[in-house]
Amino acid sequence: MPSLERMKNPEKLELCRKYFIIGCFALPFMWFINFVWFFKEGFMRPTYDEQKQIRKYLIWSLIGAILWTIVIITWVTIFQLKRVEWGQTGDRLSLVIPKGML
Repeated sequence: MPSLERMKNPEKLELCRKYFIIGCFALPFMWFINFVWFFKEGFMRPTYDEQKQIRKYLIWSLIGAILWTIVIITWVTIFQLKRVEWGQTGDRLSLVIPKGML
C-alpha cells in the first residue's frame, strides 16, 4: 500500500471512504484504523478540497468504533456475570464449556 504522502488528495478520500464502508460491514476495527491512519490528513494538514469529506468519515469512524467498543464490553460483562444464571442457554452460548459439563 502506498504512503499517504505520495497519494493524491482524491485517492486519499477514496481510500478513507473505502475503510469507512468496510467498517460498516461489522468490522469496527477498520473504523479505528481509518481514524488513526487518516487523522493527520483530516485534522493537521493545510486545508484542501477533499479534507472536509475526510474529516466527516473520520468523525463517523471514531463514533462507530467507540459505540462498538461499548457494545462489546457491555456484552462481555453481562455474559461473564450472568452465564451461570442463564443455565443451558448460557452453556450453549459459551465456547469454553463442553456440552454436559458444569
